[in-house]
Amino acid sequence: MRDAFLESTGRMLQKNPDSVVVLADIGVSQFREAGLFKYGGLSDEYSDRFINCGIREQLMIGVAAGLAKEGFRPLVHSYAPFLIERPYEQIKIDFAHLGLGGVFVSVGASFDASNSGRTHQAPGDVGLLKLIPDFEIHVPGHADEAAVLLDEAAAGDGRVYVRLSEDMNSTARPVEPGKFHVERQGSSGAPAVIAVGPMLDRVLEATEALDVTVLYATTVMPFDSWTLRDTGASEVVPVEPYLLGTSAAEVSGALHDRPHRLMSLGVRNMELRNYGTLEDHIEVHGLDAESLRDSISGFLAK
Repeated sequence: MRDAFLESTGRMLQKNPDSVVVLADIGVSQFREAGLFKYGGLSDEYSDRFINCGIREQLMIGVAAGLAKEGFRPLVHSYAPFLIERPYEQIKIDFAHLGLGGVFVSVGASFDASNSGRTHQAPGDVGLLKLIPDFEIHVPGHADEAAVLLDEAAAGDGRVYVRLSEDMNSTARPVEPGKFHVERQGSSGAPAVIAVGPMLDRVLEATEALDVTVLYATTVMPFDSWTLRDTGASEVVPVEPYLLGTSAAEVSGALHDRPHRLMSLGVRNMELRNYGTLEDHIEVHGLDAESLRDSISGFLAK
């Protein structure tokens, strides 16, 4: 996904002369290796459209907001905790309160950087941004999907968050920003399982013997209430690669006029003090295929 991001950024810089990239040290080496940015940069055509603020994440957001106020389209990038959690107040005030647009692209997801410890993990990032109005939030599950969503974000003028991850599905699915993709159709009124981004492959494996409709979400805000309602489901299981329950209010809101049952699956709100691998974390949080099968089957059997 990071390669797709670098390529999309190159297209953005080429197509939009008012686009600019703002960094806080993270990502500088990747952009330099991609030939987009050089230290000194005198021979690179995009050098003057990269601003590296150093390890000052609040400043990074403030600089990006200032550029947006002057008519530029800023793209801001870092690890999820450094992009969303640390400068959260600046996003809330400098961007949202002033009604400014920008593209926020993170790497690291909930625990991609498992060997870097808790400082580099952000399972609560999507839940935090949901508290700020008018944010589009995209969670691609494949590099090709990330490219589509990044290009769309770069071409727009709103506030967009694109959450990249190392965890990916085996193949890309059709992506229409703001819409769920019906990956598997169950019988009329069958329970609906909403697989968000990189959760899809494991959800499909976990539910292969169950009569359920599987919806695939690469955009979680705004939430696609209509596609969920069209399934006719009265039992819904969102499976999210971030904090468990993040989309629960949106599911209940979509079905507010129907009796329904809801079970949220995602990253559990607990403090892990072991490093481990990405796969270890997936298993501990019950997001591997076997654990998902047990959880979903048990819920539907009640």
